[in-house]
Amino acid sequence: MSLTPLDIHNKEFTRTFRGYDEDEVNEFLDQVIKDYEKVIREKKESEEQVAELKEKIGHFNNIEATLNKSILVAQETAEEVKGNANKEAKLILKEAEKNADRIINEALSRSRRIAIEVEELKKQAKVFRTRMKMIVQAQLDMIESDDWEDLFDQEIEEPATENKKFNFMDS
Repeated sequence: MSLTPLDIHNKEFTRTFRGYDEDEVNEFLDQVIKDYEKVIREKKESEEQVAELKEKIGHFNNIEATLNKSILVAQETAEEVKGNANKEAKLILKEAEKNADRIINEALSRSRRIAIEVEELKKQAKVFRTRMKMIVQAQLDMIESDDWEDLFDQEIEEPATENKKFNFMDS
């Protein structure tokens, strides 16, 4: 059991013949009581401070644990989002490659068709040119032929006219 200031104050010493000076002992005991009360008060304040600090530490430990959990959840979420973004990017890239291949194939096919059409039009143009040339040449040959000269040289005979009078009334 601890000694209290009241215990010190109420302490009675037995008297002996040549004992200590009572006033000096009482004065010393009063000083011990004051110092002891001060120590007890400081101890109580320290204990209260320790309790308060323990409570704060507990609170901060809870906050730290919550923050650690939040950080872990945030990291996991970030990894998940990153993974999903990578998957989506790969899908988009594959789709874009497919579309690009389709567009290229369509363009090549169309280009081939156009090239075939151009070649066909060239052939038709050559045939048309050859025919036109033949027609023009035939016309030139006809114009340059001697038959024209014979036509120009021929004299036209007048048809024989009889002296008949044609009466419209006779008919």
